[in-house]
Amino acid sequence: MKHNYIKIFALLVCSFMVGVSSFAQKKNVIDQVAWIVGDEPILLSDIEKQRIYYEAEGQKFDLNARCVISERLAIQKLFLNQAKIDSIQPNELAISQEVNSRIEKAIKDIGSVENLESYLGKSVSQFREELRKIMREEFTVQQVQHKLVADIKLSPSEVTRFYNEIEKDSLPFVPTTVETQIITVAPKISPKEIDDIKARLRDFSNEITAGTKSFSTLARLYSQDNATALSGGDMGFVSKAELEPEFAHVAFGLGNNTKVSRIVKTAKGYHIMQLIEKRGDRINLRHIMLKPEVSDENIQKAQAQLDSIVGLIRADSVSFEVAANYVSHDEDTRNSNGQMVNLYASGASPLYGTSKFEMGHLPQEIAAKVVNLKEGEISAPFIMKDKNNNTVVAVVKLKRRIDGHRANITEDYQTVKEIVLNKKRAEVIDKWIKQKQKETFVKISPEYQQCQFNYPGWIKR
Repeated sequence: MKHNYIKIFALLVCSFMVGVSSFAQKKNVIDQVAWIVGDEPILLSDIEKQRIYYEAEGQKFDLNARCVISERLAIQKLFLNQAKIDSIQPNELAISQEVNSRIEKAIKDIGSVENLESYLGKSVSQFREELRKIMREEFTVQQVQHKLVADIKLSPSEVTRFYNEIEKDSLPFVPTTVETQIITVAPKISPKEIDDIKARLRDFSNEITAGTKSFSTLARLYSQDNATALSGGDMGFVSKAELEPEFAHVAFGLGNNTKVSRIVKTAKGYHIMQLIEKRGDRINLRHIMLKPEVSDENIQKAQAQLDSIVGLIRADSVSFEVAANYVSHDEDTRNSNGQMVNLYASGASPLYGTSKFEMGHLPQEIAAKVVNLKEGEISAPFIMKDKNNNTVVAVVKLKRRIDGHRANITEDYQTVKEIVLNKKRAEVIDKWIKQKQKETFVKISPEYQQCQFNYPGWIKR
């Protein structure tokens, strides 16, 4: 079982592994400095954590693993040092969303918060802070790299010339992809349900203020935020940018550790919160979140509304695009004719994504409907959870299906273009690393000076 857990976390947590007992047995080695890059040390423990991560992920190394990994970490330090010089700050909200997503997936994969904490040997709150640090570094490196290659331009003739010259068998195989559109309707929530939620939160607040119950206990028992509930609602240290504006406004207005906030509504539900600690522009909070229940009656009304809309579309009384613009509650697609966008596909624009989805990249509820549709067909209304885990009723249209094939310039111009762009980007970054090696103070322990590095300029002769 433990081996399976290691595999799970190797896939979940980029660039580090936690809870490895062997570290505790080697405390005299862990803190030894292997490299110094600029003013940043690389510890033997950093290298060991990375090695465990890569091996659990199934990576094999032709050369000494510690040589390869230590160089990767050194390159990361170059980018982080550049971020300081350029005053680059990563998107804290994006980091927070990524951390929450990974923790929620970890809890789901491992079975429960208790299992997660038992395996890690620490609280989810502590794990969240460690993961946030790793994600912040990773996002920072990405931003530095993006800045370095942002001005690279590529003409259509360059893409065409590359395509004409390359061996076609060396082009990637593009799996079957689909382009989909969506309309969602959020079932109405009765005023009574909202009043009941607020009343429960007020009761919680009164119990906490009276000292009959602790905030942490109530969070563990009743909060519907799965990522924080069993750690007593503890959110870890966050900045304003990581929180929804209304939540942040109230959170940062809390003046002491005993006061319970007023009720705050966000897209995810209704909250009360309590301050744990302030550190500069970051605060640690605990919160309780409750989500109003949607009645079966209102779900049926939403389904009937979408049924009527689909009827109008099929009768050509209104287009799917117009219906999406005027009816859909989905804020991510409403203003783009209902077009779903895949932000994470290989080759997707970092700002605009791509309209193409592999079936495995679609939310499960949507994929289950799309797989049986023909191009131009619209599904029957179905129930799903939106990105905030709220119940909505949706219909999807299969706009286009592209069967799996070897990439070509007609169907996959963006894919071919991205290959050429990546080649140019790699050349720019490669040149930058070699230049930074010359300009940056680097000190390497003797046992690493015999390594065969990809960039030999680490060792100054």
